[in-house]
Amino acid sequence: MGEHITCHIEGPLARVSLNRPDKLNALTLDMLGDLADTAHRVRADRRVRVVILSGVGESFCAGLDFASTLADRGGLAKAFVPRPWRGTNTFQEACYGWRRIPLPVIAAVHGNCLGGGLQIALGADFRFTTAQARWSVLEGKWGLIPDMAGVRLLADQIGMAEAKRLTMTAEIISGTEAARLGLATEATDPHAAAEELAATLLTRSPDALAAAKRLFESSWNSTARATFGRERREQLRLLALPNTARARRAAFGREHADFADRARR
Repeated sequence: MGEHITCHIEGPLARVSLNRPDKLNALTLDMLGDLADTAHRVRADRRVRVVILSGVGESFCAGLDFASTLADRGGLAKAFVPRPWRGTNTFQEACYGWRRIPLPVIAAVHGNCLGGGLQIALGADFRFTTAQARWSVLEGKWGLIPDMAGVRLLADQIGMAEAKRLTMTAEIISGTEAARLGLATEATDPHAAAEELAATLLTRSPDALAAAKRLFESSWNSTARATFGRERREQLRLLALPNTARARRAAFGREHADFADRARR
C-alpha cells in the first residue's frame, strides 16, 4: 500500500486505515489510487472475509486535499478518466470499489466525515459513528457536487429530497443525525461496534456473505422476476459448496465451523 493507506490482514480480517493524521486524513490523488488498489487486492485475497475501514488520528476523513490535488493538473486529468471495464474513474473507484468486493465492509467513523470522506464511508456496507462526528456532503461549499460515486451511494441510503438537501446546502450534521437519516448504521462507539459485528460475521460462511452482498447489490432496484432468478442461481451454487456443508454441520451440532477460504467466482 501507499504511504497514507495501510492494510493489515489478520487471518480472515483486513484492517484498512486512512493514515494521514496530520492532515485529518484529507485525500490526495495518491491516496485515492491506493484506496482503489487496496479494494482490488483485498478482493483477490480469498482468505479475507471481513474488512474494517477507519481513519488514524482525530478524523475519519476531512475530504479532498484541494491544494495538493489542484497542483497536480496532469494527475487530476488522469484521475478523471473512467476505466471502460469498470465505468468508474479513480475518484469513484476509491469509494465504489468497496461495494464491488464480495465481502462485508464496516466503516468506523469519528471526527470528520466530510465530502470525499463521506463518500468513502458510504462505500462500506455498515457505518458506525460517534454521536459527535461531523458528516457533510461538503462539495456544495466549494461550488461542486459529490462526484466520487456519491450520488449513487446517497441514493442507496436515503430519499431523494434529503439527498438533494444535504448536497445543495452542504450542511454539517452530527453522527446522531446521520444515523437518524440512514447515512450511518448507528451512533455508538464505532470501533467497538465494528469489532463486534466483524466477530459475528466471521462465524458465518464466507461464501454466504459474498452471495448475500452480490444479491443485494445487484437486485435492490431490480424487478421481482430478475431478483428471483438471481436468488435461485446464488442458492444453487451455495448448496454445492463445502463451506455450506460446514455451516450446516455446525448449526446442527451447535459447534464452531472451521470455514475454508472463500470460493472462487
